[in-house]
Amino acid sequence: MSNTLLNRRDLDFLLYELLDTEALLDRPRYQDHSREVFNATLDTAHTIAQKYFANHNAKGDANEPQFDGSEVHIIPETKEAWNALAEAGFLAAHYDADEDGLQLPEIILRAAMAYFNAGNIASSAYPFLSIGAANLIHSFGSEEHKATFLPPMREGRFAGTMALTEPGQGSALADITTTAYLDDDGTYRIKGQKMYISGGDQNITENIVHMVLARIDGAPAGTKGISLFICPKFLVNPDGSLGERNDVALAGLLHKMGYRNTTSTVLSFGENGGAKAYLVGEAHKGLQYMFQMMNEARIGVGLGAAVLGYQGYLYSLNYARERPQGRLPSIKDPTAAQVAIIQHADVRRMLLAQKSYAEGALALCLYATSLYEDSRTASSEQERQQAFLLLDLITPIVKSWPSKYGLKANELAIQVLGGAGYIREYPVEQYYRDNRLNPIHEGTEAIHGIDILGRKILLNKGAGLTLLMETVGKTLTEAREFEELVPLIPPLTDALQTLGTVTSTLLGKMAEHTDLSLANATVYLDLFGRILMSWLWLKQALTAAGGLARKDVHEADAHFYEGKLHAARYYIQWELAEIGPQADLLCRFDDIPFTMKNEWF
Repeated sequence: MSNTLLNRRDLDFLLYELLDTEALLDRPRYQDHSREVFNATLDTAHTIAQKYFANHNAKGDANEPQFDGSEVHIIPETKEAWNALAEAGFLAAHYDADEDGLQLPEIILRAAMAYFNAGNIASSAYPFLSIGAANLIHSFGSEEHKATFLPPMREGRFAGTMALTEPGQGSALADITTTAYLDDDGTYRIKGQKMYISGGDQNITENIVHMVLARIDGAPAGTKGISLFICPKFLVNPDGSLGERNDVALAGLLHKMGYRNTTSTVLSFGENGGAKAYLVGEAHKGLQYMFQMMNEARIGVGLGAAVLGYQGYLYSLNYARERPQGRLPSIKDPTAAQVAIIQHADVRRMLLAQKSYAEGALALCLYATSLYEDSRTASSEQERQQAFLLLDLITPIVKSWPSKYGLKANELAIQVLGGAGYIREYPVEQYYRDNRLNPIHEGTEAIHGIDILGRKILLNKGAGLTLLMETVGKTLTEAREFEELVPLIPPLTDALQTLGTVTSTLLGKMAEHTDLSLANATVYLDLFGRILMSWLWLKQALTAAGGLARKDVHEADAHFYEGKLHAARYYIQWELAEIGPQADLLCRFDDIPFTMKNEWF
């Protein structure tokens, strides 16, 4: 059975009909481009993903990296994939032309990355992290840092990582103990250990540039004492050549249930006197800087989760269309021909749920990327500020919702395949294992629930939530123009009111009962996510209804648009409806999990 990477018709729908990416061509930065250039970029990404990434997805899973005590060994196809991606310019696609970039919009780069994720999520993690590390240096590094590290990172000779987590701290970055000691020459020596560092060692690039959070010796406790450093695996000479090996050692590889071809490492810094490192920006502002890469990674993790869910959906859809089994309950003749399992109602239910999760998640991630683009290149300052407000508010959902429901889609894909679903001869069990990491990657659901309820909602006196409510309200008004969308308006209107009530209720007691108010923040995150996704499905339905209204609509497009409309009906009528009990629990400040005592387990 063929393995389709993504539905290109859906990707075009999202880019050009829902998000109007072609309108970016009116902005000065993109006036030398065209829709044809955007499409050619995506075609190239698809070709590379199919030829160089998908070809070793199963092989990388079955033959994970090995450490022989001195060097990491990764299957050679991984380096071939890296080289193909780098040579095509994707590591520098979003940089300006005078920085050796392709000057492409962020949303085109991320759509291309979706193809690489679809081909092989584990191998695509290396460029994903490297792009983020380079962006961090580009934003906050000195001119010397940029000159030293960015050219080889854009060319693909150097890779990059983010080194935050420590063995004893996990996500509690305020308590990190890795320490940086100032040298006489103005550089630093780092001592400490980092854990779960994806791509922390490998043999596919000449060098690895670690972006390390550490505390300068004597710095204040907590997050205010954290600084950001560049710490390369090999030092770089003034002429750009590689110098001696830095004091960064691989303590060991970790063996994960998924993403197996991405090295997950424990790194020791400074076992022999200290790893030479360079302070980025100002001292004690490291976490503030690192949030750029963290937020970029959160959207990227969401995109990867969406694509894995999408992969399972497409595979199980094709399987259901081709697999004959059983007969409809209404057919009593045992000699009648068996039907394809897609004819069974419950299989269609599972496929429809997958469609709503996978296509919805991809829409969410590309929408978030369009907000990032607008925050940087929109024509007016007000548009840029509003885009940033919305993006900042919804980033916890962009990371967590696809990670939860993309995984749910993979679970349903396994169920559709039945016994074939959980054996390794079929890919859906690997999609599930790969995707199970994403609810933990870049922060657990609980962390993002606390973030959105305890911080994001309150920023700028709630301006982000107010703006979102207004934006959703405009879509509801537009939807009234189409008769087929009218039944979808009341559920979402009521849900907006519910969100407002729940939010004000929780915030009203937060000052007095902070811990209790945030105890059920994960439920709040899910409730908010269901409402945000219902809006995005209504927007897709609105766009589809407009497409169906065209006199020259082709039959294939009509079927596509009808599918969008039906998925929107499903999500709003079936999935959104579940916020009722959630809202009740939250507004009652139900404390059953909160009051459970350690001794009672």
